[in-house]
Amino acid sequence: MKLTLTLMVNYIYLISGKRGEVKLVDNRYAIHEVAKRFEVSTRTIRYYEEMGILKPKRTNGGQRVYTKKELTQLQLIFRGKKFGFSLVEIKEMIRLFDQDPTGKQQLKKTIEYGYLKLGEVAVRIKELEEVRKEMERYILSFQEKLVELEE
Repeated sequence: MKLTLTLMVNYIYLISGKRGEVKLVDNRYAIHEVAKRFEVSTRTIRYYEEMGILKPKRTNGGQRVYTKKELTQLQLIFRGKKFGFSLVEIKEMIRLFDQDPTGKQQLKKTIEYGYLKLGEVAVRIKELEEVRKEMERYILSFQEKLVELEE
């Protein structure tokens, strides 16, 4: 396997002759590596960039370069989605860190949104408990009807 080191825009790339893959070294990653790491498509990552949530740097050739910062932001995006936050809310929380590197404003906004989500979750749990009880009543009723029909 032929390996060639190339210097491009102050980033060192490791170019493998195998399938022409490009891998960034020094904790910088190409989009396909990031996608593989998070088990999402490259299109998903580009979508977050289009939304303005991610802002990866680019090489002179236009390739996206992802650093620890973007990986952390992706973790926050996926965690936020898991907890039901909208992409607009997630974007706001992530961008607050750019405005206030101490993270204080980001934490305040996250806590605020967190309490709102907890309220929504509580309402949803109550609704699901009501659905469960109704389903149990129907099942019991259907079982009783079945016993009557079998006699």
